Amino acid sequence: MNPGEREVPRTPDSSDAVFRPPTAADGHRMWEIARDSGVLDLNSSYAYVLWGAEFADSSVVVEVEGRVVGFVTGLLRPSEPDTIFVWQVGVDADQRGKGLAARLLHNLMDRTGEQKGTVRLRTTISPDNEASKRTFGAVARDRGMTLTSEDYISADLLGEGHEQEDLYTIS
Repeated sequence: MNPGEREVPRTPDSSDAVFRPPTAADGHRMWEIARDSGVLDLNSSYAYVLWGAEFADSSVVVEVEGRVVGFVTGLLRPSEPDTIFVWQVGVDADQRGKGLAARLLHNLMDRTGEQKGTVRLRTTISPDNEASKRTFGAVARDRGMTLTSEDYISADLLGEGHEQEDLYTIS
């Protein structure tokens, strides 16, 4: 089995998935996926292009039939160089439920572990985001690791209409 590939139910649409670092050319497509999700905080298209150009070694996209259908944006945490911090996970609506989000995270953890020496993953999740909690929990279980959470960013810092963000750690 290749790094980032885990035993998950396969469907014809995701069996030939290709995981790779993003490029600047993937940025607009990543922005479209975030925009169309209806739940991700939408950054400018420039931010996603910049992510592909400058943070490719800590991010990943997945292609199905030559089209980018999902992404993870991440960064190496400056205060903890052995930690990958995940900013966003996005998967096209027609590709959800196929295990791609977890496979993206596994791929990222495998690659940054091998290339950068990361040993843990951190991310923030709002209290009502049960899908993300399940995905990150499944990744932790698959890897024989634990998932913990703690208060992190309060709602008053994020502005009207945004819930608090709790810090989740897979270690």
